[in-house]
Amino acid sequence: MNKNIIIAGVGGQGILTIAGIIDLAAMNNGLQVKQAEVHGMSQRGGSVESHLRISDTEIYSDLIPRGKADLILSIEPMESLRYLPFLSAEGIIVTATEAFKNIANYPDQQKIRNEIENSAKHVFIDASTLARSAGSIRTFNVVMLGAASPYLGIGTGQLNQAIEQYFSAKGNAIVAMNLLAFKKGLENNKEL
Repeated sequence: MNKNIIIAGVGGQGILTIAGIIDLAAMNNGLQVKQAEVHGMSQRGGSVESHLRISDTEIYSDLIPRGKADLILSIEPMESLRYLPFLSAEGIIVTATEAFKNIANYPDQQKIRNEIENSAKHVFIDASTLARSAGSIRTFNVVMLGAASPYLGIGTGQLNQAIEQYFSAKGNAIVAMNLLAFKKGLENNKEL
């Protein structure tokens, strides 16, 4: 089993939380994990990405080569386009539909959507609506993790266990809310 995942978004969207949960689930399953992050101007909404490689054999590099990503998990739609050169021909983009307009000349959202639709296999998720229905907009990133979970090579039960472990210090209510957010993301993956 080998999975190459790029998690992309802007600072403050919980990219590293997603990576941490996936890392935990993979390690709990005895898998090898390598992760590399690139932080932009994260406090100002700059681009942030995480390269995440999971395998049942040794991994020699933490960076994903161009054309080798199995999944681009994007918390912001324009950010998914930035990493298209990394996506393999068989890869998929799972992206939120909500734009984070952090620049004055942010492109037309429909043009971004069209570009994604014409570029690769894709899944669009209305993450903010799902996060609110789970109890808090702050679960936006876990909704996206749920939507991307079928492409991670890790079972739902293991991911749920990792969510419980990751958020356990914050109390049972936060754990339950994040488990619900994960479930809503998974259930709203229309590609399945």
